[in-house]
Amino acid sequence: KAIAEGKVEQLTLILKGDGSGSVEALEDALLQIEVSDEVGLRVVHRGVGGITQDDVNLASATDAVIIGFNVRPETKVKEYADREGIDVRYYSVIYQAIEQVEAALKGMLKPEFEEAQLGTAEVREVFRVPRIGNIAGSLVRSGVITRNSKARLVRDGVVVADGLTVESLRRFKDDATEVRDGYECGIGLGSFNDIKVDDVIETFEMREKPRT
Repeated sequence: KAIAEGKVEQLTLILKGDGSGSVEALEDALLQIEVSDEVGLRVVHRGVGGITQDDVNLASATDAVIIGFNVRPETKVKEYADREGIDVRYYSVIYQAIEQVEAALKGMLKPEFEEAQLGTAEVREVFRVPRIGNIAGSLVRSGVITRNSKARLVRDGVVVADGLTVESLRRFKDDATEVRDGYECGIGLGSFNDIKVDDVIETFEMREKPRT
C-alpha cells in the first residue's frame, strides 16, 4: 500500500548468475534485507548466464541496477550498458552484494532531523525600540544564544510562540553573534513583540539524526 501511495523509495534489481542455485540464494538473501519501511527492494528479472543486451534494455526501462554473480557481459554489451548509463555490479561473494545493496537502500532514506537545544535566556526587562519593536533584556541561563538561530518563547512552562528567529542580538550597545551562559544580552525576535518579564527564550537547531 505504501509503495502504491508513493511513500516508499524502491531499488529495482536484475539478477544474473552462473547457476540457478546461486541466483536463488542471492535473491533470497537480498530480499531479507530490512532497512526501513521507507525503502523497498524489487527484483524485476533473474536469470542464469552472462549479462545480455536484453538485460540492459530492461534495466533502462525499469531504472534497475544489474547484479552479476560470477558472470560478466560481453564487450559489446558492456559498452552498450555504459552508453545507456546502466549501473552494473559484479560480485563473487554473496555477502558483498548484501552489504552494498543494504548501503544503497540506506542511501535512499530521507534524512531524519532532531531538535538540539542551543541555549535558554530568561527575560529580565522588555525595551520598546522605535521602528524595531520589543527587545528582551535577558540573562542567558544555559548554553549559548546565537543570532539567526531558531527560537521559541515559553511563558509559565507553556510555549507561547514557536517558529521564531533571533533576528537581533546585542551585548550592551554592540551587536553580537553569540552570548554565552551567565551573560546579559538584548534579544530581538523580529516582528514578534508579545514578550513579558520572566518569559524564557529557547534557541535550537535541527540536526540530522544518524541512521542506525
